[in-house]
Amino acid sequence: MNDAPRTFDIETFYQSLVEHGLIVPTGIRGGYGRSAVFEDILNRFNDLVSRTAADDGAQWFTFPPIVPRTLIEKVGYMDNFPQLSGSVHSFCGDEAVAKEISRRIHAGERWEDLLDITEVMLTPAACYPVYPMFSGLLPQGGRLVTVLNWVYRHEPSDEPTRLQSFRMREFIRVGTPDEVVAWRNQWLDRGLALLGSLGLPVASDVASDPFFGRGGRFMAASQKDQRLKFEILCPVISQEKPTAICSFNWHQDHFSSAFGIRSADQQMASTACLGFGLERVTLALLKHHGLDPKTWPAEVRAQLWG
Repeated sequence: MNDAPRTFDIETFYQSLVEHGLIVPTGIRGGYGRSAVFEDILNRFNDLVSRTAADDGAQWFTFPPIVPRTLIEKVGYMDNFPQLSGSVHSFCGDEAVAKEISRRIHAGERWEDLLDITEVMLTPAACYPVYPMFSGLLPQGGRLVTVLNWVYRHEPSDEPTRLQSFRMREFIRVGTPDEVVAWRNQWLDRGLALLGSLGLPVASDVASDPFFGRGGRFMAASQKDQRLKFEILCPVISQEKPTAICSFNWHQDHFSSAFGIRSADQQMASTACLGFGLERVTLALLKHHGLDPKTWPAEVRAQLWG
């Protein structure tokens, strides 16, 4: 029997996930813990993605959840998304400063101004650490890389699908514009088929990134007009505003210009990425098939546990 909540609202779904022991509140909005059952679903889906892409020959890499501050500056992240950024600060003072921090804490006072900025920031996009690897001349046919990285975005929310810290399984393609666009279009169809085969009511649509400020609204409109970003959507929290569980971005030469990436014909290369939000896909499955995976449809279980 499907025991997933039949209503589409934040509080009902969140409380059901907590009551079934699937997530654990931590006191951080958008920063809950995950149970073994939740993680098993997530990992099984990630394995399915790997099997689906096995013949593509993507190179696998893993990166820490931090990137150099210089990389964030180089790609213009603070120009476009300052509201999402996470900067790492640490203690670099002497004993007197340490005592002052302790005094303030025990007095209930603010103390973070006594920390110093470090050389790293939290990773805001799983693909960011990859682009410096491509600097220089690419081989014929370009390159394809896959990663599974933790991502941070400062979006505190009670909505269970909107996390501050989450995992993305991404594929990053670099080559000529024709190669990159063909790859993206192929994966859009493949992504819809993959998620649809798991019994999820998905659809794709043109989208835009959350650019900041008045100028950001112009950039978002331009991104939509050029059809640079697509998302695969599934109702999880709302039927009217379905959740993006997979996204596709064509960056044109944005990263190639920043890192000097050239295709085999010596022209400026093009890049694109696709990413599955692993927590969001897991939540979509729980929403549509029930909070106990043992009761899920046999064809879905066969895909994930077969």
